[in-house]
Amino acid sequence: MKKGRKSERYERSAQMKKGGRYDVSGLVEVQFEPGSRGRVLRNLMSITRKAELDRVEAALLKRAVDASIRKYGPRHRFTASDICQMHKMWLGSIYAWAGMYRRVNMTKGEFPFAAAAQIPALMRELEQGPLRRYTPCRFNSADRVIQALAEVHTELVLIHPFRDGNGRVARILATLMALQAGFLLDFTPIQGSRRAEYFAAVQAGVARNYAPMKRIFSGIVRRSFGGP
Repeated sequence: MKKGRKSERYERSAQMKKGGRYDVSGLVEVQFEPGSRGRVLRNLMSITRKAELDRVEAALLKRAVDASIRKYGPRHRFTASDICQMHKMWLGSIYAWAGMYRRVNMTKGEFPFAAAAQIPALMRELEQGPLRRYTPCRFNSADRVIQALAEVHTELVLIHPFRDGNGRVARILATLMALQAGFLLDFTPIQGSRRAEYFAAVQAGVARNYAPMKRIFSGIVRRSFGGP
């Protein structure tokens, strides 16, 4: 991606959050399910308890991964449309906006993800840049595979194209890329106590510094092959 574009997209997101320039109250993606006490997004299953929603999403995620493995072969070059399709395969029975780019700005703490208005252009850049460069992910060098996984994963999470489920969709894509390279990933290293390290690696990607995420994926790859 072009230098300077990243900082601009985050600045715009932060400005719109502070200034309240856009009224998004009418969008279904910002609404909560009645009776959920503001804890569960409005959904097609009328689920009001977060624990139940988490259970349903987890079950559907496994199905989506299996379906994606069958759909995308070892020589497939991934596109932005593929990523939207993965999201819809997973969450299409839960949310009306599944597979669609979000129209609201989002932050994690004080860190703003890409401004909603910039998402279509940023996803095109992801498709024409890292996705074209690194997929199909059929490299002989483990370092090259780790670089591919780290860069694509970081960029996709930074763009945060969907209202919810971005990290898990990014993991679906990483799983498919790894399969193209000949192995299955174990994402246990980025769960639990290492989540802070993982998010710090995502933030480092704003400056196109992928070294922290490469270290994380290096650990994931080692674990996948039975290493320490």
